[in-house]
Amino acid sequence: MRITCPNCGERDRREFYYQGDALALDRPAEDAGPQVWDDYLHNRDNLAGDIRDMWFHEAGCRAWLVVDRNTVTHAVHKVTLAEKAKS
Repeated sequence: MRITCPNCGERDRREFYYQGDALALDRPAEDAGPQVWDDYLHNRDNLAGDIRDMWFHEAGCRAWLVVDRNTVTHAVHKVTLAEKAKS
């Protein structure tokens, strides 16, 4: 899979560190119960199709990116710097 970094251009996905679902960035409140935190930290949907992920360009510019892609075809539809992305 190739990811086009807005800063560095097209790169192999091995330059990036996969963080997870970009929509899961809404953290529970600090005083949320243990079950809420356990669910937030450990349970993820494994969806087939279009998703939005967070990736870190570890071997490049070190920017956080939001990558819209398809998990079935590995097609990358859009890459946005996380600081400019909207949920």
